[in-house]
Amino acid sequence: MKRIYQGRVFSVDVGRLAFPSGSEHEVEIVRHRPSVVLIPILGDGRVVLVRQFRPTIGRMTWELPAGSIDPNEPLETAAVRECAEETRLVPAVVERVAAHYPAPGFCDELLVFFRVTSLTEVGPDSGYHADPDEDIEARAVSVAEARAMVARGEIEDLKTAFGLTLA
Repeated sequence: MKRIYQGRVFSVDVGRLAFPSGSEHEVEIVRHRPSVVLIPILGDGRVVLVRQFRPTIGRMTWELPAGSIDPNEPLETAAVRECAEETRLVPAVVERVAAHYPAPGFCDELLVFFRVTSLTEVGPDSGYHADPDEDIEARAVSVAEARAMVARGEIEDLKTAFGLTLA
C-alpha cells in the first residue's frame, strides 16, 4: 500500500491487497482515527444536539456531538473532552453503548457511541474549548422531538439518526 495523501483529518492509501479468496485487487482506503459520538442526556431526559456548518455539504446540520480521538487518547477521555468542547457540559457518567463502521467500503473509521449523563456546566478555567473551525450552537430537545427531526429531514446525519435509537 502506498500513502498518496496525508491530511490533518484523514489519509488515503492505494495499492493491491490479497482477498480471502486468494485473488488480489486494487483498493483505495481512507484511513481515519476512531471517533466518538455522544448521546448527552440531561437529567430531565432531553438530548443535547449541536448545530454546525459542514463544508463538505455546504450547510448547517443538527447532529449529536462527535469528534476524532487524539493520538493515544483513551476513548472515554475523548468522549468527555468532545462533550465539554461542543456542548459546554461535562459528563460524570460515560457509558459505551455501541461501535460501528459507517462506510467500510472505503473508510476504516470506527464510530464509538457513548451515552453521557450527569452533566454539569464547564467551568471558566476548565481548559475545554471548541476547535478553531467550529462555530457550534447546542440545543436540548426531547428524544421524541429529535427523532421527529430525523423523520422530517431536519437531521440528515446518519450517525445522529442511528445514535438517537440508543438514547
